[in-house]
Formats: sequence, C-alpha cells, structure tokens
Amino acid sequence: MSTVEPIRNKKDVEKVEKYLAKKSYRDLMLFVMGTNCGLRISDLLSLDVKDVRNKTHIQLVERKTGKFRKFPINAKLRPMLDKFIKGRRDKEPLFLSHWKHRLDRVTAYYLIRDACANAGLQEKIGTHSMRKTFGYHHYQKFKDVVILQKIFNHSSPQITLRYIGIEQDQIDDSYNNFIL
Repeated sequence: MSTVEPIRNKKDVEKVEKYLAKKSYRDLMLFVMGTNCGLRISDLLSLDVKDVRNKTHIQLVERKTGKFRKFPINAKLRPMLDKFIKGRRDKEPLFLSHWKHRLDRVTAYYLIRDACANAGLQEKIGTHSMRKTFGYHHYQKFKDVVILQKIFNHSSPQITLRYIGIEQDQIDDSYNNFIL
C-alpha cells in the first residue's frame, strides 16, 4: 500500500469542493467532513444520522484504536449537515450508497480519488488524504503539534509531523535554502 498525501493548497481543497458540489452533495459532504474532522474513513462511514442530528459535538469510539473521541461540529459543517440529513431517519447510515446501504470504503476511495483528479490535483490521493489534509492545515494554522498529536492519538510529535508531511516539507525547505 502506498502512502497518500495531504492536499497542501487550500485553493486545491476548494477546487475539489467545487467539483463535488456539482457532482453529488453526498460526496461533497463526505469530503468536507473528512477534511474538517480528521476522522479515518472507517469512522466517517460508521456514523449514523442520529450521531449528528441536533448535536453540537460528534462522539464516537474509534474503530482502529478503540479510544473515545469527541469534537465539535464546526460552523461550516453544521448547516451542511442540517441540509444533508433533512427528512432522513435517525437510524440511517449518514453516508448511503446509491442502493441505500452504508457507503463502503472502496467506493469512498474511488469517489475521493476521482474528484481530486478531476479537480486537477497531482498528489497521491486516497481517503486517508482527507485526514492528512485536516492535520496539515490544522498545523499550519495553529503550529501546535501537541494538540494535533492528541487529536490523532499519535505517540509522539515526530510521528504527527511525518504523518502530515511537515517533516518532508522542512527537509525540502532546508535543502532549497542551503547553497554552498
């Protein structure tokens, strides 16, 4: 399995959102949640309508780690979620396939990868790119690797920096700015 990258440029994130807005509101919602929550795809796809309806926070037990996670639904997501779940039953999966079953991770991978390709992105993209994009931009905004380490449940700040691609950016920058 090859490593995927975050989407480092905010304009590229917007291009993907714009493409998805024309294609499918469900796919747009998946991408926006993925880039604004930092959840793994397995946790995103396990959400039900009741997990977000009339809630200020999303609470779940992470499938991979078994750890409890709670985070607020931000101002961008709240109105989108309200529109997305209007008229839907609480017990429904939040993300449904066209056949009204829970969306699976393979389908999610293809729709995210294809949306990014259609938006002109050249990065190695997969569903995990959404989580890494969240981490990359969170770090760029707050420069707080410790809080990001806690959000991701990583064991060290170095793992978090490598995970979101900051370590490589720093190495590249040092090479580009060193001329003997």
